[in-house]
Amino acid sequence: MDAFTAGILQRIENTRTDLDRARRSGDDFLADVEEAELADLHRLAAEHGVRVSA
Repeated sequence: MDAFTAGILQRIENTRTDLDRARRSGDDFLADVEEAELADLHRLAAEHGVRVSA
């Protein structure tokens, strides 16, 4: 696994954790921000052929 792939997968994992935390705390604005970040990361991964597990 190259550095880009490892980095993008780590960022996705971190963002999923942050999204879960925002949802549990009831912070709707932060949850929206994290959802948008996650969508961008998934798009970036797809553009570079990085497979992301659901």
